[in-house]
Amino acid sequence: MKWNDLNTEACPIARAMGVVGDRWTLLVLRNCFLGMRRFDQFQEDLGITRHVLAERLKKLEGLGLLRREPYQERPLRHEYRLTRAGKEFAPVMLSLSAWAEKNLPHDDPSPACFILRDQGSVIDPVLTDRDTHQELNHRTVRMIPTQKLRRG
Repeated sequence: MKWNDLNTEACPIARAMGVVGDRWTLLVLRNCFLGMRRFDQFQEDLGITRHVLAERLKKLEGLGLLRREPYQERPLRHEYRLTRAGKEFAPVMLSLSAWAEKNLPHDDPSPACFILRDQGSVIDPVLTDRDTHQELNHRTVRMIPTQKLRRG
């Protein structure tokens, strides 16, 4: 199965992988959260070819995670801004970063971290259920086929 084929799968994990299933896409999104908006900024920071970067930006725009806005008329140049859907990817970035910090340690400090906007303090994210406020992890949650839920 090709990556693009995942976009039509019923499984939400497969659909998400169809969007962010390669390293460049995730790193472009990371850089958007760091405040980068312009093609040249992405290219310089990532060391990615112009062709691959253009493809990823077009894909993210087409899927509604980024929107292109002109910032210069002559020559016409655009910057890329996170949409509502792109901004809603923040908890995924938080979770990925926290998981990697814990399970894939590195000798050098991380080049970026997440802080609370109001207090400026570094966060230690925990995923919780909206209704019960219970922490969600491998001990408190299990995945079951949806058919079992419907029968129960």
